[in-house]
Amino acid sequence: MANFNQVILIGRLTADPELKQTPNGTSVTSFSLAVNRDFKREGDPEADFFSVKAFGQTAEFACKYFSKGRAALVIGEVQNRKFVDKNGNNRIVTEILASRIKFADSKSGEASAPSAQPKAESITAFVEVPAPGADQYLPF
Repeated sequence: MANFNQVILIGRLTADPELKQTPNGTSVTSFSLAVNRDFKREGDPEADFFSVKAFGQTAEFACKYFSKGRAALVIGEVQNRKFVDKNGNNRIVTEILASRIKFADSKSGEASAPSAQPKAESITAFVEVPAPGADQYLPF
């Protein structure tokens, strides 16, 4: 059996990412990404919040070019991390380990004034078209 773990999210940062270093000197950052839901049921939240972690050049890029409120496209994988909290309780945290982070918007005023910052990469939409008759295997 093959395994596959990839997630693609587009949302807005809820705070400025902060660059830190691991004990061996690797750059690391963590931030929260708010992703709006397509629809809302009464009483449900309008967005989901995902914890994102990035290392190395990806972390440095995020900290240099992204800030609170900026839209980002995050590509990565979902990971669970186990730890023991300060009260001795076992905890599990689910987070997105980002392998790529791209711009999902343009910085306000960027189009009218030249900037030293690199141009935002375009976002390509991926549309998957099912094979004819593929819907006969859907469980619903």
